[in-house]
Amino acid sequence: MGSDGFESKKLGGPLSGGASSNRLGPGEFAGGVGRDPAIDALTGLGEAAANLVEISGVIKWFDASKGYGFIVPDNGWPDVLLHVTVLRRDGYQTAYEGARLVCECVQRQKGYQAFRILSMDESTAIHPAQMLPPRTHVSVTPTSGLERAQVKWFNRLRGFGFLTCGEGTPDIFVHMETLRRYGMTELRPGQYVLVRFGPGSKGMMAAEIQPEAGSPGLSSH
Repeated sequence: MGSDGFESKKLGGPLSGGASSNRLGPGEFAGGVGRDPAIDALTGLGEAAANLVEISGVIKWFDASKGYGFIVPDNGWPDVLLHVTVLRRDGYQTAYEGARLVCECVQRQKGYQAFRILSMDESTAIHPAQMLPPRTHVSVTPTSGLERAQVKWFNRLRGFGFLTCGEGTPDIFVHMETLRRYGMTELRPGQYVLVRFGPGSKGMMAAEIQPEAGSPGLSSH
């Protein structure tokens, strides 16, 4: 493999693609994932299969409940879509953030997509149980009832975000651990949730959180 982390499997011109500004975050690819036939059954690649390129990179994030995630290539090219179908076909159940892997990928309409996993090194991976530093494991005693709140913002990689119950009310800090405790994996701006909260080290903090039935920002799969 060359120093740039890519090795073309077909003789010909250079790859085309974007720069690091094309980084994708959780959910930004979601609208197109289900409509790409290559993702559903890895069929319909046609001549594209002859244009496989080998990349090395790191798992940026992977959500088994959504069925996909992204790889950050070593050479700074756009993120590569990794679908659960590829993982499980090649003998892997999931992909932990931070794991290094080598895979073959192909360029599709919406960007690069992993086609075959060649190897995966989990020695650098961050297991979900290790992602939250102990100092954030605080117990919050709720002083509110179960109230409807809206997500102001949430950063999955940083592991926290803020909710609001409306103008003039204090922001409510919500930690990733609280989400996981109640079976949720992420929040999206504008999404509505039900929350119990109380005073904590960061101001008002969520003690319990659950999706609001029928909320437009929720994903149940």
